Amino acid sequence: MIVVDSNVLAYLYLPGEHTAAAEALLESDADWAAPVLWRSEFRNILAGYLRRESLTFEQAHRIQTEAENLLAGAEYEVDSLSVLELVRDSECSAYDCEFVALAMKLGTKLITMDGKILRAFPSVAVALAEN
Repeated sequence: MIVVDSNVLAYLYLPGEHTAAAEALLESDADWAAPVLWRSEFRNILAGYLRRESLTFEQAHRIQTEAENLLAGAEYEVDSLSVLELVRDSECSAYDCEFVALAMKLGTKLITMDGKILRAFPSVAVALAEN
């Protein structure tokens, strides 16, 4: 099992520079997990595509549903103390620290392309490109 952040999910479903890496990651390890927060972040990413008219409403809804199906049964709550401790000890947002806290809780890696997370938590965070 690995924890993925919302951007890795976006790379998987929204074709771009990192899509091939996200697809390869899914092929090598399909047991993905995320904090419940991922849903809101992912919807916000899709909202941007909708507003730029890069996706239709139907496409955005289909992508959200596919992503929810991928993570079905692998969405976790994280405790506030863990998140706040990580915030205290880094310059990362509380949102980002939810993903880090979950990876630590599950004893696994967080796959991300977020440079701030990669620098702050090198023992937990691994770049998508390195995986």
